[in-house]
Amino acid sequence: MKRLIIILIIIAVVAIAFFATGPFYILNEGEQAVVVRLGKIVGVEKDAGLKLRSPFLDVVVKYPKQVMPWDGEPQRIPTKENQFIWVDTTARWRISDPIKFYESVSSLDNAYGRLDDVIDNGVRTVISVNYLREAVRNSNNLLGTGTKESFQTGDVEGSAALEQLTQTNQSYETIERGRRKLSEAMLTIVKPIVPQYGIEVIDIVPRQIKYSDELTESVYNRMIKERSQIAQAFRSYGEGKKAEWLGKLENEKRSILSGAYLKAETGKGKADAEATRIYTSAYSQDPSFFDFWRAIESYRQTLPSFSKTLSTDMDYFRYLYSPTAR
Repeated sequence: MKRLIIILIIIAVVAIAFFATGPFYILNEGEQAVVVRLGKIVGVEKDAGLKLRSPFLDVVVKYPKQVMPWDGEPQRIPTKENQFIWVDTTARWRISDPIKFYESVSSLDNAYGRLDDVIDNGVRTVISVNYLREAVRNSNNLLGTGTKESFQTGDVEGSAALEQLTQTNQSYETIERGRRKLSEAMLTIVKPIVPQYGIEVIDIVPRQIKYSDELTESVYNRMIKERSQIAQAFRSYGEGKKAEWLGKLENEKRSILSGAYLKAETGKGKADAEATRIYTSAYSQDPSFFDFWRAIESYRQTLPSFSKTLSTDMDYFRYLYSPTAR
């Protein structure tokens, strides 16, 4: 009896030790596992559930089974026309062969390192042999082969001419491949390389493309120049309209002044004629009095300006020194 108890105790201890070492493990949804026994792969588990392993001998390495993202660092790449751009690329990938993955890269960090090298090289290869327009456009239908930009000037005189003056023609070169085709070309380069790592790359997409600093400045300068030309067109049109209206105003002013001068001269002529008629009528009634009055008016205007008189023996002073004032 005592011996049986000892046996049961030993069995219990062994059972406790067996379960304590973890003979079971749980594989969750979206996970897959590689079972390694003494450095040798003995199995792969892809179905979720409670799994059994050999205690002390088996090591279970779990990997994700779902599609995972890869985000690369932006890299500066020259295009075919030797214009440098910054390309920020993203991709989707998954572990297609857990055994190869374990044997070649072992961990996700190492896998991302390999993807960095392979995908960055594919992106650089494709971008460098294509023109910039191929990387930024998908088709010829997006912007068309040519567009016109015009500025609305409102319902003002000459607005049609101003709109024609400020209209700019922008032509775009035809693309042969486009951004989507470049993505497919990148995937074509990368796809044959990654299976040796147990990896499948699903797609590669340039997430963002930016001009480099020197190219950005060049683009901005060109945009500023175009807008400056349009602004100058507006200013020139305005100056022309100003000169036109000032000319009209000057012509109208001269016309009004000419009309007023004509009326004034006509009135003055009539007044002078009337005055002459009155003078003639008055002079004809008493010529001697009129002659006397005209002499007195002349004295009033001229004598105050005389500083001295050398002689009064002249006909002009006949009304001042003549006893008869005649």
